[in-house]
Amino acid sequence: MGLFERYLSLWVALCIAAGVILGNIAPSMFSKIAAIEYAHVNLVVAVLIWLMIYPMMIQIDFSSLKDIGKKPKGLILTLVINWLIKPFSMALLGWLFFRVLFADWVDPQSAGEYIAGMILLGVAPCTAMVFVWSHLTKGDPNYTLVQVSINDIIVIFAFAPITAFLLGISDIHVPWETLLISVLLYVVLPLIAGAITRKRLDKTNDHSQLDSFVSALKPWSIIGLLATVVLLFGFQAETIIEKPMIIGLIAIPLLIQTYGIFAIAYFAAKRLKLPHNVAAPACMIGTSNFFELAVAVTISLFGLHSGAALATVVGVLVEVPVMLSLVWFANKTRHWFS
Repeated sequence: MGLFERYLSLWVALCIAAGVILGNIAPSMFSKIAAIEYAHVNLVVAVLIWLMIYPMMIQIDFSSLKDIGKKPKGLILTLVINWLIKPFSMALLGWLFFRVLFADWVDPQSAGEYIAGMILLGVAPCTAMVFVWSHLTKGDPNYTLVQVSINDIIVIFAFAPITAFLLGISDIHVPWETLLISVLLYVVLPLIAGAITRKRLDKTNDHSQLDSFVSALKPWSIIGLLATVVLLFGFQAETIIEKPMIIGLIAIPLLIQTYGIFAIAYFAAKRLKLPHNVAAPACMIGTSNFFELAVAVTISLFGLHSGAALATVVGVLVEVPVMLSLVWFANKTRHWFS
């Protein structure tokens, strides 16, 4: 692992602090950046997210899909958790906490936006960081690649309908056009661009040119991630300082969701008698989020300064330390699996 992956939580924490400080010192600068948009899509954030997503998509090897049938249990577990449990449990927890338990502390409109942001996190399964979690738990890299490839294909077709359905039953109006444009911009086009790039660079199938190109892009991907974190927390800086309690309220259901989903997946993996190098990555994929997609779609649908955007930002805040704690737990319980 490189310096960035090894100290990921430190870099993210520093960027969070920088974003909050800069957002309060120079709010006008962030307002100007927020105004650079087209069709409800912030162009600066879009460029940064493309910097993050494009290198991930290049690494997806669709030829690996032929190996799906070799170990179907791990893949089935991931798909059930990602698409049949996680989105709906997140919507339920959001409704329970912000419509019932926290109803006296949050106004109805803000509550609806927080729920929307949480739902968008729940419907976006992890794509990039799961390779880091898999590496840290000594997971099977080829199997992880198959799981990520299948998930990315499903995202193209399932993200928009499930999001619209869950936001609909949460009484939140969904502009379908904006939602579909977001999926096209942040999933379909990067996936196509990545596949074309991979095909052109890897004609001999020795991965040398491909690996060199991905290595050259890696610093830009890191810059994209860290700059996005700075911007997101800069946009929400005043709210974070003025309403720290809201951050805590949003974090509670997100923490319950993350640890709860992992517990369900890990228990199921043990009952299915999966090997640890398949079970751990499968559970990590089902637990973590594709926050880049969630953030981009949330900004497109609700705006940079919305409660929904704040909820996805809190998701970024809690995900890295929580996932590192789950990596530690998975490594400590390796002996539970054959």
